[in-house]
Amino acid sequence: MTDQGSQTGFNAQAALAGLDGWQINDSGAMEKSFKFKDFSHAFAFMTRVALVAEKAGHHPDWSNSYNRVVIALKTHDKASLTQKDVDLATAIDAL
Repeated sequence: MTDQGSQTGFNAQAALAGLDGWQINDSGAMEKSFKFKDFSHAFAFMTRVALVAEKAGHHPDWSNSYNRVVIALKTHDKASLTQKDVDLATAIDAL
């Protein structure tokens, strides 16, 4: 894994220190897995995330399998992590 901060001045490890459960995955994205009571609760969460992401103009990569949602955040046009990812992760955690 490369240090995202060396290319952008953004310190991903420091940013993650303030977030609960988010990790940097093999592709360099911030990732977190969420578990819910059932599919309906997982899908409702995804709907809330979609509204927040659309308002922010920053969209996650994600997957859903029954009661689990995995979200990965990476600023695609920068090919690295940025403050936009941290801000969206913070907003997601507040849902």
